[in-house]
Amino acid sequence: MTENTNKSALLGRRDVLRAAAAGALAIAGSGLFSRHVLATPETAARALSKLTGGGTAQEGKVFLKLPEIADDGNTVPVTISIDSPMTEANYVKAVHVVAEGNPRPGVVTFNLSPSVGKAVISTRMRLHKTQNVVAAAVMSDGSVYFTKKMVKVTIGGCGG
Repeated sequence: MTENTNKSALLGRRDVLRAAAAGALAIAGSGLFSRHVLATPETAARALSKLTGGGTAQEGKVFLKLPEIADDGNTVPVTISIDSPMTEANYVKAVHVVAEGNPRPGVVTFNLSPSVGKAVISTRMRLHKTQNVVAAAVMSDGSVYFTKKMVKVTIGGCGG
């Protein structure tokens, strides 16, 4: 009797292992672990439109300082400056940075207020591959200004 009990327990464990393996394969096959799905200029534009509230963006007022060639996409220095007086009546409310070729287009959003004094932001970001980086500023009156710059990445920083 104990021999039959052991056989049914072994079969139960094997069934559980088979089911777990089948579940893992199903998840892997569904694309949840895909690392190579990248943003496109179209998806980046949609993301930027959503971030800026769908307003019509115009070029100007935003200046983007990035290296032309980034030797390492893991740490690409970026400085964004916006021509704004930063007064209570006229200031930059938000700055959005979008990368057209990263796994996720939205890189970072900065929220500003008139008390900042100067609309200049410096940071580092990751870039997956050679691509355009877009910076957009949403002003206090609702207008949106943007600029973009191409950065050549020699070693990708987002798993590439």
